[in-house]
Formats: sequence, structure tokens, C-alpha cells
Amino acid sequence: MSMRIPPYARTFSLLLVALLAGLLSVAQTTSASEKAARQWVSYRGWQPGYVLPVYDSVNAREFFQQYHAHKAAWDKALAFLADPNTVTLDPGKYPIAGDTVYASITEGPSKTLEQAGWESHRKYIDLQYVLRGKEQISVVPIEKATVVHPYEATRDGASYTATGTDYIAAPGTFYLFFPHDVHRPNVQVNGYDIVKKLVIKIRYFAASTL
Repeated sequence: MSMRIPPYARTFSLLLVALLAGLLSVAQTTSASEKAARQWVSYRGWQPGYVLPVYDSVNAREFFQQYHAHKAAWDKALAFLADPNTVTLDPGKYPIAGDTVYASITEGPSKTLEQAGWESHRKYIDLQYVLRGKEQISVVPIEKATVVHPYEATRDGASYTATGTDYIAAPGTFYLFFPHDVHRPNVQVNGYDIVKKLVIKIRYFAASTL
């Protein structure tokens, strides 16, 4: 003898399956294995047809998670970066998405190695891109840096001493620095005394809020 399942039980089961499928879909969207995230970065899955690559050593999983959790904000930031008119803008601050995404453009002399400082941020991710010229940017994991000035919320920054990996930043590649990335930008490269640069601040969301 077969047991009849009441209609309300079948409905409840279908709703439960749909709910679990939805939760799984969200979890898969905002998380990925290192390999999957790295493939996503390599194929520039954040924006089909986007022409500018991110630097090779970016934290791929962090990029993947932050982008998919707040895609609309990231798309606005990347569209501002990709706009060919951005390089022609005057130095100053530019709103993009309220206090979630905003940009600053500077144009001036770079710093000597002694003048440049190591920094990290908690509230915002740094997207840095040299519009014209060249500069040296260095980065190191936060656990390998020594704190000189502890984090201050008013300036969203902490200062460090460190030894890291050096990059020559030039038009054609952008850099992303998350809270665990201690970085030292704006270091002078011989022959490039004046540099025009774009920095986009993108609100960071901790894993517990994704």
C-alpha cells in the first residue's frame, strides 16, 4: 500500500528545495576556490570585453567575492576606470556611487623611496591606476609588515615598515589592494618626475557581511 503525501506537504517540500537551492546559489556566487577565482581573473570575468588587466598577484578570491557581493558598485568603478575620457579629467575628487565608490585624480611629482610610506586600509579597497607616466608600487601581506602607526578610522589607514614585492605601475594595468595588502605607492621611477594617477576607493565588506 502506497502512502499519499498531502498536497500541503508537497508544497512545503518544493519550497524548502527552492530555498536551499537559492542559498546554495548565493554561496557559490560569492565564494570560489583559488583555482576558479584565478581563472575568473585571468579571463576577466568581471566585465566581458574589458581591456585593462589587473596585476598578476592580486588576491583573486578576495576580488571574486567582493565583486560578486556588490556587482553594481564594482561595475560603476570599473566603468569609470575604462572610460577613455578619464585620463583627460582634471585633478580632483569624483563621486561614483555615493560613499561606496569614489575617485581621486592627482597629477604631480612622485616621492623618493625615503618619502614614500607603507599603508593599509580597512573601510575601503584601493584601486590604483597610473593614467600617465610610471611609478613604483610595492605590496606585502599585512602579517609580514611591522606597524609604526596603528589604524586610525578617521583617515582609514595604518602605517608600517616592510619589505615587499616591487612593481612598475604604468598605463595598461590596474592594481587592487585589499585590507590585508600593505602597499607603498607613488615611488619615483627614473625619467618620470610627474605622474597622473587615478585612485578609486571601493567600500570593503567583511566576509561575515557577504
